[in-house]
Amino acid sequence: MGTLLREWRDRRRISQLELALRADSSARHISFIETGRSRPSQEMVLRLADHLDVPVRERNALLIAAGYAPLYPERSVDDPSMSALRESLERLLTGYEPFPALVVDGTYEVLAANRGIAALLEGVAEHLLEPPLNAMRLTLHPEGLAPRIRNLREWRGHLLDQMDRQLALMRSSPLRALYDEVAAYPLPATGGRETAVAGDTPPFALPMMIEHGGRTLSFISTIATFNTPMDVTVSELAIETFLPADPETAAALGGFSRS
Repeated sequence: MGTLLREWRDRRRISQLELALRADSSARHISFIETGRSRPSQEMVLRLADHLDVPVRERNALLIAAGYAPLYPERSVDDPSMSALRESLERLLTGYEPFPALVVDGTYEVLAANRGIAALLEGVAEHLLEPPLNAMRLTLHPEGLAPRIRNLREWRGHLLDQMDRQLALMRSSPLRALYDEVAAYPLPATGGRETAVAGDTPPFALPMMIEHGGRTLSFISTIATFNTPMDVTVSELAIETFLPADPETAAALGGFSRS
């Protein structure tokens, strides 16, 4: 417990005194926990984890290390007890059509997607479409979407930065392996060098500019997660939606709204 606590405190760059003040404890008590001279209560473990913003999966690890049973279950999305979650996600994805939307887990495995996503996968190599689909591989692999992304260098940089920020906040060997894999993919020999900030009107956020059906579609990506998750699986789910970045993209997908 002490080693894990010290590791998370170092990750968050918080001193023993600062953590003690936040958790209504003392620096002496925090020091004793880290050196193994004191065993914290379950309540204290959870309080420290909360103030250190420890991910739900790792909170279970802290509890086990302190001698307590894990508090948060880890159920598959396919578990019968998760039927309400599945139905809600399905309604959300369907309701977002014709624009693309998908649900991924903590390693970007695609758990659900709508027809807007399916429409963009035209021309992707068959081996990348075999389960389990991975959103990062689909996007950055030379046989995936990468050759059709007009501003690939910028979009690739955004995705790698996103994964790097996640790795700075959590311990995940599978995510680290995925990062190393996709970061090593070669860039296409031609194309993919267009910049998203060219032109008279810069975008308000970095768009993904992708060729589709003989035209360039431009999307702004947004990501939503669940507040106060009580399950490990749910804590790592992310719902990514792609908003049309311009009227031309909205009109091309049949979703142009009247002003």
